[in-house]
Amino acid sequence: MSGTPTSPNDTGNAAPTTVPWQAVRRLLFILLTVTSTVLAGWTMFHVLHTNGITPLQWAILALFVITFGWIVTAFWHAVAGFLLQLCRRDPLSLRRLATQETGKTPLTLQTVLVMPIHEESPQRVVAGLEATCRDLLAQGDDASLFEAFVLSDSQDPVTVQNEQRAIAGLQQRLAGALSVHYRRRDDNQGRKAGNLADFCRRWGHRYDAMIVLDADSLMGGATLVSLARSLQANPDVGLIQTVPIPVRQRTAFGRVNQFAAALYSPMLATGQSFWQGDAANYWGHNAILRVQAFMAHCGLPRLSGRPPLGGDILSHDFVEAALLRRAGWRVLLDPYLTASFEEVPANLVDYAKRDRRWSQGNLQHLRLLPQRGWHLMSRLHFLFGALAYISSLLWMLMLIMSSGEALLQTVDEHRFFRTGYQLFPDWPESTPWIVVPLLGITLALLLLPKLLGIVLAMSRRPDAFGGRSRLLFSALLEMGFAVMIAPIMMVWHSRFVISVLAGFHVDWSSQIRDSSHMAWREAWRHTWPATLLGAIWALATHWWTPAFFWWLTPVWGGLVMAAPLTYLSGQDRWGLALAGRGWLSVPGETEPASVLQRLTDISVSCVTPHATPAPPPIESHGHMPVQAWGRIDKNARTPRFENTLKRRGSS
Repeated sequence: MSGTPTSPNDTGNAAPTTVPWQAVRRLLFILLTVTSTVLAGWTMFHVLHTNGITPLQWAILALFVITFGWIVTAFWHAVAGFLLQLCRRDPLSLRRLATQETGKTPLTLQTVLVMPIHEESPQRVVAGLEATCRDLLAQGDDASLFEAFVLSDSQDPVTVQNEQRAIAGLQQRLAGALSVHYRRRDDNQGRKAGNLADFCRRWGHRYDAMIVLDADSLMGGATLVSLARSLQANPDVGLIQTVPIPVRQRTAFGRVNQFAAALYSPMLATGQSFWQGDAANYWGHNAILRVQAFMAHCGLPRLSGRPPLGGDILSHDFVEAALLRRAGWRVLLDPYLTASFEEVPANLVDYAKRDRRWSQGNLQHLRLLPQRGWHLMSRLHFLFGALAYISSLLWMLMLIMSSGEALLQTVDEHRFFRTGYQLFPDWPESTPWIVVPLLGITLALLLLPKLLGIVLAMSRRPDAFGGRSRLLFSALLEMGFAVMIAPIMMVWHSRFVISVLAGFHVDWSSQIRDSSHMAWREAWRHTWPATLLGAIWALATHWWTPAFFWWLTPVWGGLVMAAPLTYLSGQDRWGLALAGRGWLSVPGETEPASVLQRLTDISVSCVTPHATPAPPPIESHGHMPVQAWGRIDKNARTPRFENTLKRRGSS
């Protein structure tokens, strides 16, 4: 959008990225989080200790402190991101953001777009990749330094045949403009991480950098070039992550998620980048990596033991970022690089299935925490990634214990004389002056990040969200929906964590992305246990503790309504009805990037008879050593890319 601030690395003249005062920033973040958590914990202790504290109340207090700490972490991320975006400051360098492009630095980095796929829709894969490549070609001479590689692990013969025909057609359409290569492995060993490692060992030496794309990724040409320039300008950077925003959603559930991501994710990512500095995380796609650094330090070992907590590392991206940082390479998050998109599951059930796989991968990271050599921020990434799912189980335990405590309070008469030698009775004390503010503070911490995102959008680009009135209504709709589905996700996440800890393994299959019709029977099959739990919970609290019943309305109400919420939000017609009224509009629809416009114009056919893709380039095998936990090979440090360019110039 014209006049929209861009980061220093989003201009053509990419400069080295400095991150001043990193230790101070991280110390400030830790102090704010710990201080807020301690104050809330002390207040909660005072509430529980008023009439004597029981073992059950000690357990409630412990759960409250952990869950409150999780909430306050996201809150301070949002505050930092809001202030930086309000002041138009880059979260890394703290320099004021540029508003116009300046002279361009010549690009010399040889970059490859790599797209690992496994049993994906060939039409979807090729359409997105072609739109990305054509938008890249619009960048002029810089596009000559890019190639694309589709890395297939598909095993189904029909899928493979359609895949090859679709890629062959793409190669023909882009012939002479941009090279697109195709390789299919006969097995799926190591899944996506193994797919990328196999590519690096065979063809990694051909390239200085690789931009990893998922099957549903879509990236603008200017963003791709900006990533390459930024990596070129920072020879000590091993990875730069962008913020993928969901697009092209049709169901009500998909459109709510799409709206929330567009409204809040850039602000939250800005806050994360400010605290993380040069030890950011990697989300597995829509990011650029320095190939030699990746090959030297990101060969993943297997975890000892059997799945689910042993075997292949499933959430490999977190670990790869940690390995790069452990070896001395900087890892950056740039929240201001636009035109970075993805797709998300279209309904609540498919969304939960994806979370089931991610929960297993993130819980594996807890086994890596004790290993030596990790950067502090890498350890926090491991811990927070696991807490994203464990916190749901802790919330549910705390609510169940609180319900039990409320029940005990109704049946246990207060003892005025606890010993036979007391002269004065122990009068029961009431502490509403503490309880009410504590509940208010907790609610404010949950809602304020959303309110800050709304304020930014209202002041900066309301038209991109359909105007101020539609933006406000859409935000209220999103918050209401988030409150309703929160108990369902709490129950599902709790079940996922328990199943992983109990030793149940889940297959890491391809993500379901289609906007398919959600059947009522399917919705009920997956939600009836949550519905039954909500009904029992509501009846029990209403019978014995009517006051607590009303406090728990958002919890048991969301559980009881789980089936209709899942069914209705997974329908295209409701999502399209909302879109028709201009509700839940996002910049990707009102101000679509050129790559999104190109995607709508592309029609891909996979029925060309006897079409086969051209063979991949001649292999140039390289070494990608398997790493050892707790030990760093200092001699394996990758040379800076300038040395690589010198070698190329002399060859």
